[in-house]
Amino acid sequence: MKVLMINGSPNKNGCTGAALSIVADELAANGVDSEIIWLGKGPIRGCAACGGCRDCRCVFDGDPVNEAAEKLSGADALIVGSPVYYASATGTVTAFLDRLFQVAGSRLVNKPGAAVVSCRRGGASATFDQLNKYFTITCMPLVTSNYWNMVHGSKAEDVYGDPEGVQTMKVLARNMAWLLKCIEAGRKAGVEPPAEEEKIYFNYVR
Repeated sequence: MKVLMINGSPNKNGCTGAALSIVADELAANGVDSEIIWLGKGPIRGCAACGGCRDCRCVFDGDPVNEAAEKLSGADALIVGSPVYYASATGTVTAFLDRLFQVAGSRLVNKPGAAVVSCRRGGASATFDQLNKYFTITCMPLVTSNYWNMVHGSKAEDVYGDPEGVQTMKVLARNMAWLLKCIEAGRKAGVEPPAEEEKIYFNYVR
């Protein structure tokens, strides 16, 4: 079992990276592998609504979107981490997710998802809600903790000094590992996932 994690902070080893590292260590302690993709400091363009995405690939290459889309075929779950910018996820994370879910949403159906947010003080709840909407429109079970999945601080050291935040990340990891094991046990027992239906699209204004 493997969890793909996205570090959407421009600072690779900042607060978001620290939070995801705590999750990764706890996943490993519970027998689950993980990989962290750092989105980097370069620009990631948003979705151009061109309709050109084919075979889980975006026509715009050169950034981590297609790399992540390919890795999702071998991943069992997705965790997205972002710092808080003006009470929302970074523009980089939003652009990345808009395109990733457009081209690879079919690879995410029935795979658990979770959001992790870091902030200095406020805005974490709004960002957490924003990120969760990507999962809940894609038939992905949400993985939770004993508090909203957030840590606080201005630098990585602050995260490790936030005992409630550290505990939240560890509980999140254990819950993720437990759910993945339940899904695997169900698969071995012959429990099939819900049948997918063709999506109905209806315009309110006709």
